[in-house]
Parts: sequence; C-alpha cells; structure tokens
Amino acid sequence: MPDETLARQSVVDLLEARLRDDILDGAHQPGALLPPERDLAARYGVTRTTLKHALTRLEQAGMLRTRHGIGTKVRDVLKVGGAELLPMLVARDSTWLAEVFEARRHIGTLIARRAAARRTAAQGRRLSALLATVAEAADGDAAQLADVEVHRELARATGNRVYLLLTNTLFNAYLPVRLALRAPFEQPAEAAARLAPLVEAVRDGRPEDAERAAERYLRATEKQMLRSLETSR
Repeated sequence: MPDETLARQSVVDLLEARLRDDILDGAHQPGALLPPERDLAARYGVTRTTLKHALTRLEQAGMLRTRHGIGTKVRDVLKVGGAELLPMLVARDSTWLAEVFEARRHIGTLIARRAAARRTAAQGRRLSALLATVAEAADGDAAQLADVEVHRELARATGNRVYLLLTNTLFNAYLPVRLALRAPFEQPAEAAARLAPLVEAVRDGRPEDAERAAERYLRATEKQMLRSLETSR
C-alpha cells in the first residue's frame, strides 16, 4: 500500500508540472475552458482521479478556476495571480530571478531604514548573533541560509508583518535554486563582513546609513548570484 501511494503521488506531481507548463506555454489559453475531464485525462494518459488531484493543486495555486456546471477556466496569472506563484515561475524560467532580485533590493532598502528606526534592543542583539552565525557557517550553503535569517529578522524589526511576509515570499522564490546562487557566501567570514555594515547601522539606530548599506549589500550579492547562475548554465 505505501508503494502504491507514493507511485500515485508521483504521477500527480508529474501531471501537475506538465499541465502547469502547458498553461504557461499557451497550450491552454487564459480565459479558455479546459476540455472536459474525460478528454483531458485521455490526452495526458492518466485516470480522472489523478487529473482531479492535479487540477485541484493548480486551482489552489491560482492558475485555474472551477465553477460547477461550467467547467475549469484557465486564469491569467499575471493579471490575477499572487506572489505565491514566484517559486514555481523561477523554477521553470530562471529569467524571473533578475526581477525577483530587483524587487528584493527595493524592498530590502526600505526594510533596512524602517528596521533601524524601529528595532528594539533585543532585536539589535539578535541581529548581531545572527551575523555571527553567518561568519561561523560550515560552508556556503549554510552561510546563505544564515544570511536569509538575518534578513527575516530585519523585516521583523520593522514591526510590520507585511514586510516579513514579503521577505519570505522573495526568498522562497529563489531558495529552491540556491545552490546555483551561493557564490557570495562561499567564504562565510567574508560574507559576514560584507553584511556587517547593514547590521551595525540597524543595531545602532541609523536609518539613512542602514538604507545605504542595504543598497550596497543587496546590489553586490545580486550581481554575484546572477553571474554565477549564468556560469552554471
């Protein structure tokens, strides 16, 4: 029984990915109804049960909308989709990363300024401790994940939960491909040294310095990560 469950789940995963790619490639146009389930299942060579599971996932992701008595309609993801689609889009097409990093930089500088103005003493100490974790990381991957936690704490220090959710969304967009993006973190001590001016400015309550430090840090790491991604292709 466990083996059958795993096999069935694997088929759903594959079908979901194929349907998703077909939708994004235009095989199923935005606004159009999908063919009836019986025909669609036959086209993809799966059971209707498997198809229903895959369609449910895509509906939850915001790519489809099912209405009883009408059918399942393809949605225009750039018109009605949300940021939760970013990890899927980046995994499928790495050109999205440049736009993710641009948004990360703009939001990150705003977060840094707000964090410097609003952080508590405890949060300042927490940022210093997290910076030390970056420096002491065992390897580049660990340093990169530790860096993420610094930025989560910066967002938390703003006192605005929306900034924290936006930070999570942007990191979730590229963490699945992070191994191709860890060039800035291969030397953890150096990575921490680059990040230190940002952490210190926030900890010391210097909003303008924090904003400038965030801009420098995020722009520099963005360039390195995109360059390493290009090299790995």
